[in-house]
Amino acid sequence: MTNSALPAVVIRGWGSASALGLDFAAPGTTSPFVPAADAPNLPVAALPPAAEAAVEALRRSRPAYRALDRSVLLALLTARHAVAQAGWSIKTNSAAAPLSEAAAAYETAPLAVSVGSSRGATERLEAFHAEFLRTGAAAPAASPLTTLGNVASWVADDLGGAQAAISHSSTCSTALQALGNAVAWLRAGLAQRFVAGGTEAPLTAFTLAQMQAVGIYSPLPSTDFPCRPGAGGPSTFVLGEGAAVFALEAVPASALRPGDLVLESVGFGFEATGTKTGLTPDGQHFQQAMRQALHLAGLVPTDLDLAVLHSPGTRAGDAAERAALAAVFGVDLPACTSNKWLLGHTLGASGALSLTWALDLLQRRALPAPLPFASWLNEHPARQPARRVLVNAAGFGGNAACAVVRRVD
Repeated sequence: MTNSALPAVVIRGWGSASALGLDFAAPGTTSPFVPAADAPNLPVAALPPAAEAAVEALRRSRPAYRALDRSVLLALLTARHAVAQAGWSIKTNSAAAPLSEAAAAYETAPLAVSVGSSRGATERLEAFHAEFLRTGAAAPAASPLTTLGNVASWVADDLGGAQAAISHSSTCSTALQALGNAVAWLRAGLAQRFVAGGTEAPLTAFTLAQMQAVGIYSPLPSTDFPCRPGAGGPSTFVLGEGAAVFALEAVPASALRPGDLVLESVGFGFEATGTKTGLTPDGQHFQQAMRQALHLAGLVPTDLDLAVLHSPGTRAGDAAERAALAAVFGVDLPACTSNKWLLGHTLGASGALSLTWALDLLQRRALPAPLPFASWLNEHPARQPARRVLVNAAGFGGNAACAVVRRVD
């Protein structure tokens, strides 16, 4: 059992943006992927028109926002949704929302922000560099608009301030690492509320070329669900954009109520390999992260009902995660799923979007949809709605993270 002396970390609200829009509407039978604007032969998971309109409306809402990188705008948009859903005070710089009685109680409660990104201001950095190559001069705004700290600091500014604003990168495990940092702060009493998550807007020509150079990009057309987690065979990695941010609150374990969504633990793993793009065949970093997450939450493998996998559709990555699951769970392997067949791989935001997927299933008491192609994930279907879900993320450099979330009955 979890140590009841520590406060519970409750997810009061969340916001997401992805190829499925600003929520996780039930997946349809049509692939949400589209040809890349800068490389029509490559499929990508881009925001749909309605979500794109929301981003552009936010960009135009304040003069300072017109120069922000797309990754920052996605973080602002999803953080606003998370805080609004939580019922907290929203004192944005573009408009002040009225306070409810519940929100007013939080006016003086310490708030901190941790929003990470694998690559940060990808769009702005590439644009500023192209301008430098053309003119030989850098724009005055180039440095402040492309620092990684730019992400969380703008979120904190937009929410009316915070006692701390932390931006970081741990490649594709970044978002879950941000949540792990938030859990540590909340349980240590350094903050009572935390806004945490991940954001990524990497659909640029140079970033797409980098992913192609690694040799993992999907050869399938955008209309044919080109990202295929667990399918085996050639790699089917597809780049996506998106963000997910969560409003977290520390409460006494005795104050939990039915329906509360609790972030029970976040575990971490690391493995040293001969290459920064490689990983061990048995996914040692996955194993470390999953075992630590279970240990910190006081759980055993049979306590898990569902695992939302990192599974990006790459041959080596999918196989390593599958081997790690077998090592940790053995015959007690829970049902497994992934959302990358709908969202692509959103790099530093992927763990947060996987967690949002898990929360949506928990809240609706729904079963994950089967993947519309042959995959080993379909061999372990969920037979009843999950009560507790494990979420994995991992990335270049040997980093991995694992979160465990449950719904209070």
